[in-house]
Amino acid sequence: MSQCPICRKPVTPAHKPFCSQRCADIDLGRWLTESYKLPETPAEPDEDET
Repeated sequence: MSQCPICRKPVTPAHKPFCSQRCADIDLGRWLTESYKLPETPAEPDEDET
């Protein structure tokens, strides 16, 4: 059985992939406050710019 990514309790079908609406709201809040970020790679300089 899958685990909730927030609290590690078993996932419920009504709130999948979370166990409850509370954990879904916590996850949404983390996205909205930019707590989750993708790693940024430095851009390669274009040949035209050099």
